[in-house]
Amino acid sequence: MMPLAMAQTGEEAAILKITGRDETRQHLAELGFVVGAVVSVVSEMGGNLIVQVKDSRVALDRSMATRILI
Repeated sequence: MMPLAMAQTGEEAAILKITGRDETRQHLAELGFVVGAVVSVVSEMGGNLIVQVKDSRVALDRSMATRILI
């Protein structure tokens, strides 16, 4: 298990766990980041990630990406 922030560009992985406060986990769930969903890193710029999840692309800062464990 490792944070999404450490994933390589183009790598696909399933979400195993989401950490953080209830509000943070709820916000990520509304964006499609739920346990079992397959995510892939599309690009990384300045520590921020663009991530493909459930047919959507979402931009995440590094602090949010570290809360998603793959």
